[in-house]
Amino acid sequence: MKKILCILFIFSGVHTYAQFKTSTAYDLIGRIIPAKKTLFVVEALPEQEGKDVFEIESRNGKIILRGNNGTAIASALYYYLDEYCHCQITWNGTNLHLPEKLPVVEKKVQRKTPYEYRYYLNYCTFNYSMSWWDWARWEKEIDWMALHGINMPLAITGEEYTWYLVYKEMGFSDEDLAGFFSGPAYTAWFWMGNLDGWGGPLPLSWIKSHKELQLKILQREREFGMKPVLPAFTGHVPSAFKRKFPHAKLKETNWKNGFADTYILDSEDPQFASIGKRFLEVQTKLYGTDHLYSADTFNENEPPSNDSLFLSKLSARIYAGMQQADTAAVWVMQGWLFYSDRKFWGTTQIEALLNAVPDNKMLLLDLAAEIEPVWKRTAAFYGKPWIWNMLNNFGGNVNLFGRMDGVAAGPALALNDTASKRLSGIGLTMEAIEQNPVMYELMMQHTWQSGPIALDEWLTKYVLNRYGSNDKELVKAWQILRQTVYNGKLIRDGAESIITGRPTLDSTTEWTRTKLNYDRNDLLPAWDLFIKAAAKGEGTDGFRYDLVDITRQVLANYAHPLQQKWVTAYNDKDSIAFSKYSQQFISLIHDMDRLLATRKDFMLGPWLSSARKWGNDNSEKALYERNARDLITLWGDAASPLHEYSNRQWSGLLNDFYSQRWLQFFHMLQLSLRSGKPADFSGFDKKISNWEWQWVNEQKVFPENPHGNSITVAQELYRKYRPKYMLK
Repeated sequence: MKKILCILFIFSGVHTYAQFKTSTAYDLIGRIIPAKKTLFVVEALPEQEGKDVFEIESRNGKIILRGNNGTAIASALYYYLDEYCHCQITWNGTNLHLPEKLPVVEKKVQRKTPYEYRYYLNYCTFNYSMSWWDWARWEKEIDWMALHGINMPLAITGEEYTWYLVYKEMGFSDEDLAGFFSGPAYTAWFWMGNLDGWGGPLPLSWIKSHKELQLKILQREREFGMKPVLPAFTGHVPSAFKRKFPHAKLKETNWKNGFADTYILDSEDPQFASIGKRFLEVQTKLYGTDHLYSADTFNENEPPSNDSLFLSKLSARIYAGMQQADTAAVWVMQGWLFYSDRKFWGTTQIEALLNAVPDNKMLLLDLAAEIEPVWKRTAAFYGKPWIWNMLNNFGGNVNLFGRMDGVAAGPALALNDTASKRLSGIGLTMEAIEQNPVMYELMMQHTWQSGPIALDEWLTKYVLNRYGSNDKELVKAWQILRQTVYNGKLIRDGAESIITGRPTLDSTTEWTRTKLNYDRNDLLPAWDLFIKAAAKGEGTDGFRYDLVDITRQVLANYAHPLQQKWVTAYNDKDSIAFSKYSQQFISLIHDMDRLLATRKDFMLGPWLSSARKWGNDNSEKALYERNARDLITLWGDAASPLHEYSNRQWSGLLNDFYSQRWLQFFHMLQLSLRSGKPADFSGFDKKISNWEWQWVNEQKVFPENPHGNSITVAQELYRKYRPKYMLK
């Protein structure tokens, strides 16, 4: 009798799990294409070891979607929408104009991924893009993840609540922790041990609300069959630790970006292992676990010693802290430190750090493999399983950029190279999302194929899916974009515009890199073709976004030669010419602001309003708005060396911040020309940094909804700027 009951229980469990998966997939279909939901049937395939699989076929007038988990089924749906209905879902433009009668799948389609892991997110994404997300926005993103085959997302929302409980248990007061937790726009760098307290104090209401948000995020990700990566302890402790435990072995470290020292508990200290264990125990009780833990010991911070024995022991102790709490723990490490500080991390140091952990208990992220594949100079991470990632965007800067040909081929070339050893996955590790949608669609095309992507064919399909059009001239425009903005040559990441740089006579500043990877005039034919397509009636959401983005890029590029004109006029002491060209420069900024106001994707208002919505009172709302303003401008205080790192070409920011800085600069230069006295540039820098800090601390309402017609404004600016663009 017991045996029969046991069999029934096992069968019931499998049945319940299958129903659970299919209900998640049905709910997804209802959110994506509600009017067509009843035309799809979802069926579960048997559980797979390691690599996911999906199937699609037609039966009795319906489309059958099968998969071994929710993500596989979601991928089947997107494959059908992409290949059969010529639709597309991106952050920046979606085309879901399905045919009235769904296309028939003549022959069953089956796809099996060659990649066990499809990783998603970077610590920085949680701030540069996600700082103010609520559950509705997270739900939309998790749907996007599932549709694109993601099964291994970084999940670090709510980490502060875990630490709050652990440190309260250890006897720390709220006052002790007030200077530890950063403000909500800086949590990524707090989590990575780069800074303490900046942008705070973090209200307890935020800490508690984001624990609840994390629970929703994890539940949905796991419903799809994803395995979220949760954080682990790396030694970062509050500054109050040295007072509370005076005999503790602490090391001061500094990120060298204008922030105070942070404190790292030495791995040899007896409390290191106990805190690491307790953190995971509390976290598991709160959030569960899938046994994947992210830990980065020296993110842009150099270790105190390059001795291989020191590094080996450090690595072993960090992993031991995980293993004591979870014997199945797998350490997921970003390989960024090997890229960003290669002078320190030589072969001996990397091997020492990695080899101290069993191969099957560590997983390496080659974080920017499309820029510089670290796996090629580390013998594929010395035998550890690893993931090929595309980083592409830094700081959330707004620009057209990508290594299109390299990304189309890179993962498959590595997969089929015996030197890649234990390549186990692909991923997206951008510092910010909601830009360059083509690059992310391209990268995730690899999920279900093992060979390189044929770009000519893929771009033709991309145009059809995005615009609902077979317009050959738009395909030609995309080939021009491929050879210009997306050629991936000369520069590490996308060029910025001098407009967003702190005012200067130079063509570039420390964090405003204006060097293009193409001749700016070579982009004009693509602009011509998009304007021409607009006149012919093209108008999907994706087309409107792309038209605005290309127009924005052309105008942003034009700022450079225009700057050179007023610089020349100033140096020649030609006040009339200086006035003419400086006014044109300000007019260009205003025109860009008006263009970008037609798309919510390019507006400051939604960023600020979503920050304020988290506040429970005026004090919290002000704190969150200050965080939101600071991150995208100064990044730190008035003397921050990181100013402009996260600059954005956004409507509202262009007129209210960038143009105002330039107006003050031009006023100073004009006074210099009139008086004949040299301009005080160092005095201006001090004055403008104080003005910027005042702006960061202001509170002001900006529009949340777009205004104006994207196509009409783009056409107007084309008529204004295209004739003069190539004039010397």
